[in-house]
Amino acid sequence: MNPLQKLKEYGQSVWLDYIRRSLITGGELKRLIEEDGLGGVTSNPAIFEKAISGSSDYEDIIAKLQHLKDLNITQIYEHLAIRDIQDAADVLRPVYEKTNRRDGYVSLEVSPFLSGDTQGTVNEARRLWQSVNRKNVMLKIPATPEGIPAIEQLIGEGMNINITLLFAQDTYERVTHAFMSGLEKYMARNGDVSSLASVASFFVSRIDTAIDAILDMRIKTSANAGEKALLQNIMGKVAIANAKLTYQRYKEIFRSPRWQTLAEKGAHTQRVLWASTGTKNPHYRDVRYVEELIGPDTVNTMPLPTFESFRDHGLPRASLEEDLEAACDTMETLNHLGISLKECTDTLLTEGVRLFADAFDKLLHTLDIKRKEAGQGKVVRQAFSLAGDMQSQVNAMLDDWKNGGKIKRLWEHDASLWTNTDEGKWLGWLDIARNSLSCGHRLTNIAEEIKKAGFSHVLLLGMGGSSLCPEVLRLSFGKIRGFPEFFVLDSTDPAQIRTFENKVDIGNTLFIVSSKSGTTLEPNIFKQYFFERVKQHVGRNDAGDRFIAITDPGSKLHKVAEGDGFRHVFFGVPDIGGRYSALSDFGMVPAAIMGLDAMKLLDRAEEMMVSCSPSVPPEDNPGVVLGIVLGVLALQGRDKITILTSPGISGFGAWLEQLLAESTGKDGKGLIPVVHEPLGDSGVYDNDRVFVYLRLKSVPDPLQEAAVENLIQSGHPLIRFTMNDLYDLGREFFRWKMATAVAGSVLHINPFNQPDVEASKVATRKLTSEFEETGTLPELTPFLQENGITLFANGAYASMLERSGGNERTLVHYLRAHLNQIKKGDYFALLAYLEMNEDNEKQLQSIRKTIRDHKYTATCLGFGPRFLHSTGQLYKGGPNTGVFIQITCDDAGDLAVPGQKYTFGIVKEAQARGDFQVLAERGRRALRVHLDSQVQKGLATLNAVIKQVLSE
Repeated sequence: MNPLQKLKEYGQSVWLDYIRRSLITGGELKRLIEEDGLGGVTSNPAIFEKAISGSSDYEDIIAKLQHLKDLNITQIYEHLAIRDIQDAADVLRPVYEKTNRRDGYVSLEVSPFLSGDTQGTVNEARRLWQSVNRKNVMLKIPATPEGIPAIEQLIGEGMNINITLLFAQDTYERVTHAFMSGLEKYMARNGDVSSLASVASFFVSRIDTAIDAILDMRIKTSANAGEKALLQNIMGKVAIANAKLTYQRYKEIFRSPRWQTLAEKGAHTQRVLWASTGTKNPHYRDVRYVEELIGPDTVNTMPLPTFESFRDHGLPRASLEEDLEAACDTMETLNHLGISLKECTDTLLTEGVRLFADAFDKLLHTLDIKRKEAGQGKVVRQAFSLAGDMQSQVNAMLDDWKNGGKIKRLWEHDASLWTNTDEGKWLGWLDIARNSLSCGHRLTNIAEEIKKAGFSHVLLLGMGGSSLCPEVLRLSFGKIRGFPEFFVLDSTDPAQIRTFENKVDIGNTLFIVSSKSGTTLEPNIFKQYFFERVKQHVGRNDAGDRFIAITDPGSKLHKVAEGDGFRHVFFGVPDIGGRYSALSDFGMVPAAIMGLDAMKLLDRAEEMMVSCSPSVPPEDNPGVVLGIVLGVLALQGRDKITILTSPGISGFGAWLEQLLAESTGKDGKGLIPVVHEPLGDSGVYDNDRVFVYLRLKSVPDPLQEAAVENLIQSGHPLIRFTMNDLYDLGREFFRWKMATAVAGSVLHINPFNQPDVEASKVATRKLTSEFEETGTLPELTPFLQENGITLFANGAYASMLERSGGNERTLVHYLRAHLNQIKKGDYFALLAYLEMNEDNEKQLQSIRKTIRDHKYTATCLGFGPRFLHSTGQLYKGGPNTGVFIQITCDDAGDLAVPGQKYTFGIVKEAQARGDFQVLAERGRRALRVHLDSQVQKGLATLNAVIKQVLSE
């Protein structure tokens, strides 16, 4: 049986803490009622703001209303909100009637700006009640000292009230007495008390968020083992204990003689409604605040992700009155530890009122922007230019997703959308933005702490998904005044490491070691190297205070960080893969430390999350539409996703490159991202391309704009996105994760694994282990040495290159033979195990432009070992359409890895060899070009020979 439906057996009603236009008009609300037993809907300004800003649902009515010049922004909001509330109430009316007015309600919030004004609240509620004009509507009023008398007055006038922002038991008691006083007043006016309904919305998870933060700080600072044990024992238990004891008080109050008098007149009890039941801590079970609070005569209003999760794997039981003694013990322990729950709940009420007011203010601001945009004509943030046949294929796939209910299945973690293996275990990124927002105090705290500490620099040590999001943010936002300068190291090249070491003040730098698994080679040896360097500057006892770890709980890095006394350990979420982790602590902790408004990034991401939710039909769902377009066009042979970005967001391409390549490049399929390829005339692009243009509205590039228009006129498919400002990167992180997951479904692959990356790691590990044992790497035999350049290839491919030129055995011959392997539909990739610097990149970009312009083929460029955790998966597991030149070099100088025989130079060499070995095993057309220590000279020679060969 559906777990949501089963809650009825325990006397609990299920409401949804979510509303938007398409939920109602698309029939989803009706389906939730019929299939899931949904009994009501709650709304608030934040929900409306996300719905309005994150969708096109409201654009038509906003365009109409903006012509009515006598309407202010608040009145426009009320038009939108009241229409949704009325329509939702109409859909829920049968529930209202069937349950004898117990369920079937929709809640609308009275302006939070009036939370401190009793009479203002009363007047506003009267006006809204008349405007909505539905019997099954509740008005939401917070339980502030000024709100409680307003609640009593309004119930006394015959209105249904949802009392919100309840945290403390004593406030709850005052609310119940206000409810009964209101009923008594209504009865005295000859009103029918059986027609009235009220719920007391008791907030749950926010209490754990606040108390856990206090407990965590005390655990870190306490030197008393017994006290630490007590602190750890009540972690994550206070909110549920508080709720259980509140429910016991509910039972006592509604057994009182006073209540019996009202009950005899037909009055319904004021049910406790569990609110804030989405799990904020990613390390707690995602349906924790539903499963632990199930009991008679209660309501649980769930955010949509929690609703979907409980339907999928909720385990209903009569839990609300289980182990009440333990709940009492938890509260006594809290008191014994000197932690005041009253202080906490008072603060939460104050913060809750402020947050609701801030959300309402943001809602009005969003509406003002929407109104202005409507006055200027429709603004499209995502637009597609597709030829007729392409569009018809996309439309057919959109219909398939709609008819198959596939968006809902995706949010329910249905692995059968892909390959039906373990995909359902890797979808924690779907609601991480909302969860991270709920724990936002951690981000604010670490930002303030690091700012006050006075570090001059921050150096993040990571690789792939652990480093690319921070790198995007660093490149996009630059240095933030008052915060340390931020750098990212993700290369084992000794010259690269030395360059970064020279950029920072070692003794005044904070190091962030970032690794999801905690076993990734590169960040581990980076940590070994820099920890020793810091010890030399500040001593062993103080070195750990300069380090922070971001890793999954229980990982090897977690244990190392605790052993070395790291300043902090932040945890990833186990069911989020590395490349999908941008909106988790892997991206947001560095964002906060570099001085960004991480909450703003997450807020934009949550807007996109709402826009991609199951209630939004496929054709209006931005992530789903994008994924279907990419997947369908790839199946038609257009698998080269050429990414163009405004200069201000050029760093985004590297993050997107990894997401697309590592997620989809497997089983002989894949989306091949082409990033930072120099723009050319439309004639140099073959018909295997799809162009993606991410445009920063505030700083457009006129030349780029003209080139994009030329591409469209030439018939190339193009997808255009408009970002208002840099914080819209939060939107894009989520949009593209959703699109990649959807494209993976279209391609019938698992977008969450990376089997061929592991193959390269195994080959590298074998070589480094051999070096540790013998002190040498196996000898390699080149087939050409000429002008400081040495060539290698696997035996069969080397023989084929030799045969192609008769008796000629020169660099020109071999490069000509290799480049002649490029056929229509292929792509070319440079795999450069060199320092990432301007001079090297300039030469490599010149090479790829030459090849693109002469061969009309898509070109890629990756620096090793960085690309191994990105496009490396695609190159080995994707379609066998790549032609590769791997470039390695002699290191002018090397660096030791503390505690190991191998050096950074040896590691880089092992990685290059492992990479090349797996390419050869996969039958790829790959040539290794090894340069001596004069890298620039060698690149210039290679560039010149390639130009000569292609100009013949």
